[in-house]
Amino acid sequence: MRILKHKKTAGRRLTRRHAIAIERVAIPIRKGDTVRVMRGDDAGREGEVIRVYPKTGRITVKGINIVKKHQRARRPEEQSGIIEREAAVHHSNVMLIDPKTGAATRVRFRVDKDGTKERVAAKSGDAIPVTR
Repeated sequence: MRILKHKKTAGRRLTRRHAIAIERVAIPIRKGDTVRVMRGDDAGREGEVIRVYPKTGRITVKGINIVKKHQRARRPEEQSGIIEREAAVHHSNVMLIDPKTGAATRVRFRVDKDGTKERVAAKSGDAIPVTR
């Protein structure tokens, strides 16, 4: 057996390797919301939010940011080929659609008297209903 030349460091590491991955980004957009893309190739188009990634601050919108993916068949019954799917976009590049006016708006938060927190459209001041 080899003799260790250096002592192992006692205690925890000086740097936390996955400290960035633990943090979550506060995203005012939820799954099921209708959003309008403000930046990028799909600017001006609208779609429904399919998925939200709170660790990276990105969202996937139906019909927006379509990319081609080369996929190999993993099982004998699967088909190989090039498939088109939605890729994630950053949440800062989209705006929520105001349910009252249909215009793109920023989101504010309001705490009611009973203590519940709700999302409010900045343009109209109306509450944004939670769609599930």
